[in-house]
Amino acid sequence: MKIGIVCYPTFGGSGVVATELGIALASKGHEVHFITYSQPVRLDGGFHERIFYHEVSVSDYPLFDFQPYELVLSSKLVDVVKHEKLDLLHVHYAIPHASAAYMAKQILASQGIHIPYITTLHGTDITLVGRDPSFEPVITFAINQSDAVTAVSESLKQDTLKHFAVNREIQVIPNFINLEEYKNKPQDCTKHTYAPLGEKILIHVSNFRKVKRVEDVLRVFDKVRKVIPSKLILVGDGPERNNVEKLCRELDTCSDIRSLGKLTNPEQVLAISDLFLLTSETESFGLAALEAMAAGIPVISTNKGGLPEVNIHGKSGYLSDVGDVDDMAANAIKILGDEKVLANFKAGAYEQAKKFDIHQILPMYEKLYEGLLSSARSKTFSPAKTV
Repeated sequence: MKIGIVCYPTFGGSGVVATELGIALASKGHEVHFITYSQPVRLDGGFHERIFYHEVSVSDYPLFDFQPYELVLSSKLVDVVKHEKLDLLHVHYAIPHASAAYMAKQILASQGIHIPYITTLHGTDITLVGRDPSFEPVITFAINQSDAVTAVSESLKQDTLKHFAVNREIQVIPNFINLEEYKNKPQDCTKHTYAPLGEKILIHVSNFRKVKRVEDVLRVFDKVRKVIPSKLILVGDGPERNNVEKLCRELDTCSDIRSLGKLTNPEQVLAISDLFLLTSETESFGLAALEAMAAGIPVISTNKGGLPEVNIHGKSGYLSDVGDVDDMAANAIKILGDEKVLANFKAGAYEQAKKFDIHQILPMYEKLYEGLLSSARSKTFSPAKTV
């Protein structure tokens, strides 16, 4: 199959999943074309067989205060579909990709080219941005016009059905990881760099937006380190970074915290960690938690959104109410305070992660693609009835 993938090329979960999906599809022999405004970060700028990148370039035209990316993307989709002879489009994140795909589909249909498109909902495109009254009618229409719709968790599916007048089926296909990429064992010398006295290492990875409640991470860590010698590693960056730095000075924990900024591939730093903290107000899935579990790291998280579908309470980690830093800290101490308990939770985290391995999830997407193309072919070719 020749598949066009539209995504945000940044460090966010939807872009990461879309890129990893494309890489996995290419490894199975499919031809994958990424269509976006810059090369996805997970491609690393390297050569990938059967993977192609098409840049969506927006001109700086003085008439527009805000450049019409959606229109330029639609035109680019038309161009790539026609000249690369794509079989289908798979757009990740509803805004503005689903509506751009719909527009491209109509333009192509007027030229006798019929291209199905799949919309995958990832989270804030539904739970936050999409519920803005100025976006809702367009997003509802584009979702309903999609040839197939998927959501990354049952929680996100239910949120979509609750807040949008969606009149079509939504299939849950969860996010995934490639377990092969997490098989590197921690290096004692590397771990010693961050924890020279054998301290436990807690880690948090996010885009530091307000919804992530990163300040709660620091408060949990402060409580844990007063009981168990610990260090905290922060991976990522974003609008809450200044508030986090201010709080660490107030708590006098800065000397025990290392901020590494954005990392394209966090596997190596996860490999030296002992516990993952995710204190988000809500998560449609919790890809960062899954990545930690794939490295055999138990997770302390909140219980909102899709997190209970990923992090199993008492097996791969613990769930707490949003903002309950006392409970989170108590659970962290419970895990870290006993080596046998920690070992059991590490094993449980890895076992849970195996359910989301790419080899389990990729066939779901391939089956969806094949079903759409089979349906499209049957509509195009309708043999005459015999009398």
